[in-house]
Amino acid sequence: MVDYKSLGLVNTREMFKRAINGGYAIPAFNFNNMEQLQAIIKATSELKSPVILQVSKGARAYANETLLRYMAQGAVEYAKELGNKHPEIALHLDHGDTFETCKSCIDYGFSSVMIDGSHLPYDENVALTKKVVEYAHQFDVTVEGELGVLAGVEDDVVAAESHYTRPEEVIDFVTKTGVDSLAISIGTSHGAYKFTPEQCTRDPKTGLLVPPPLAFDILDAIMEKLPGFPIVLHGSSSVPQEYVKIINENGGKLPDAVGIPEEQLRKAAKSAVCKINIDSDSRLAFTAAVRKVFAENPGEFDPRKYCGPARDLMTELYEHKVKNVLGSDFKLAQID
Repeated sequence: MVDYKSLGLVNTREMFKRAINGGYAIPAFNFNNMEQLQAIIKATSELKSPVILQVSKGARAYANETLLRYMAQGAVEYAKELGNKHPEIALHLDHGDTFETCKSCIDYGFSSVMIDGSHLPYDENVALTKKVVEYAHQFDVTVEGELGVLAGVEDDVVAAESHYTRPEEVIDFVTKTGVDSLAISIGTSHGAYKFTPEQCTRDPKTGLLVPPPLAFDILDAIMEKLPGFPIVLHGSSSVPQEYVKIINENGGKLPDAVGIPEEQLRKAAKSAVCKINIDSDSRLAFTAAVRKVFAENPGEFDPRKYCGPARDLMTELYEHKVKNVLGSDFKLAQID
């Protein structure tokens, strides 16, 4: 059993309280490799932002659970080297699908876990989530549950259709499970293709797809039922068109990829939505930078020469999200 506090990590409880009161959201950035982790810590450290390092089940298998533990510990030390004497970094399991997966992550030093039973019948979702909460809370690990289904594809999470969260269920779910935060479905979705062309309108000037607005009426109804309770948005990448353009101009094929408008995410961040998940945007930035290097230097074979530019572009992306979308810059509890 590894105590996450021995790694310098924190859980999300106090982060979320301050975020709700302050009208901002904590960045929850997924990472799969060293370059992504470096970029996340550099951006959030320089901007004095708390951060949640998210790891999916697939990413955990890719990185190796033991290496991952030391990467998280190293991230804390790296943040201190960058001038953050008191970094606030949580290590969070994204979309855990079984009790066993969540338990394993808790035992290996995660400070927060998500149990996603949203695909199950309601009563089974409640029972599974409650079981995870009871285990996690023994070790002061926070738990995120989910009601509603997001469409799209992300690692092992696949859903053809979305189902909005039903506000009439949220009080019962939170009361019976004891979760610390609740992921909801109001129109976000996983992956780079969040909407089909049929779901969108097309801007006559740019030719780009314009996605439908998020269901803020459902968010408002949920907040009315659960005043002050931490709400989470998954599938919140904006799919920056400049990255899509670079990818497509350098051999990629991402036609009509479209994401969530950033102004809608900023609006959500000013409410009880205190955690916003961003994954695909980072993947797009990484891929755009790598494709550009190979297109301009087809003989390049030094990973540092293409992973380095990818890391730099991701750092720019994370800084933009923290400052202009989430509003979490200079929100650490203790700013030196």
